[in-house]
Amino acid sequence: MNKSSAIAIVILTIVFTGCAAGPSRTATLPAQTETCKTATEKEISSLFDRWNQSLQTGDPRKVVANYAEKSVLLPTVSNRVRLTAAEKEDYFHRFLENRPMGKIDSRTIEINCNTAVDAGLYTFTFARTGKQVNARYTFTYKWDGKQWLITSHHSSAMPEKK
Repeated sequence: MNKSSAIAIVILTIVFTGCAAGPSRTATLPAQTETCKTATEKEISSLFDRWNQSLQTGDPRKVVANYAEKSVLLPTVSNRVRLTAAEKEDYFHRFLENRPMGKIDSRTIEINCNTAVDAGLYTFTFARTGKQVNARYTFTYKWDGKQWLITSHHSSAMPEKK
């Protein structure tokens, strides 16, 4: 290596080292903080009661009002996934015809920052037919700044008869 090549390497090393150690040129964004809604298991369990009471009205719109705009319903007695309010309303219109009443048989509740999960087993009794359906369920909720809304609801009939 000749003298001029060695000098060039030293200069380049100094330049690149200086650039790496120099001030950052990326913008610093302010830290975003989320305020967490404090909730109790009692409050989260009451959300099922709110939903169940809306079933008692017989009005599908009142049931759908429990769901966030962006939410999913995987219903008990339908194979279709319901994503829009209109699709959920269509499902509940048919479901409510038999006048269902839900009862929690067992549950587990988990609460996080602005989200909660209520999962377990419930039984629906249909006043019109007298039929009962035992099912598994999961409700996930999100605090929207004003109220808890359902973001996903999965319900499936128990696969085995007792």
